[in-house]
Amino acid sequence: MKDVGSLFICDEGEVVANHDELMSNFFAQPDALAYGKTPEELKKENVPEFLIPHKTFTGNRPSVGLILPALNAYTVGQLLALYEHRVAVQGFIWGINSFDQWGVELGKSLASQVRKQLHAFRAKGEPVRGFNFSTTTLLTKYLEATSDHQGEITETKLPQL
Repeated sequence: MKDVGSLFICDEGEVVANHDELMSNFFAQPDALAYGKTPEELKKENVPEFLIPHKTFTGNRPSVGLILPALNAYTVGQLLALYEHRVAVQGFIWGINSFDQWGVELGKSLASQVRKQLHAFRAKGEPVRGFNFSTTTLLTKYLEATSDHQGEITETKLPQL
C-alpha cells in the first residue's frame, strides 16, 4: 500500500480514500474479534511455524461499533448514556456497586490533592510529589505539555457553594 496524499494505492492497484481505508479497518475489526484465527487456519495459509503462536487469536470477544450521524451534544449524550448503562449492567453481573458514593467521595478527596499539586507547579514551579509513580509521571507530562499556559493560570479558583 502506498500513500499518495489523501488516497492509498493498494497492492492490487485499487485506489482507496484515506477515510475509506480507516472505515475498512473499522468494519473488519468486529469480525476479527468475533472469529479470530486458529493455528489450523494459519497453517493452511502457509504462515511460518514460528509466527503461528503470535498470529493465533482466539476470537469470541465482544465488541461494540457505533456510527453516529454527527458529533454534537445529543450524540455525546447518547454515548454517555450507553456507557453508564454498560457500567451499571457490568456492576450488577459482577456484584459491584458501580455508582458507589463513597468511592466518588474518595475520588474527590484525591482530586483535591491533585489540584494542589497543579497549583504548586504552575504558581511556584514545584515538582509533583506524593503520588504513585504512574500518577506522578502522568501529572508531570500533563504539566510539561501545558506549561505554555503557566502565565495565564496564577491561582486555582474553586466555585463557591
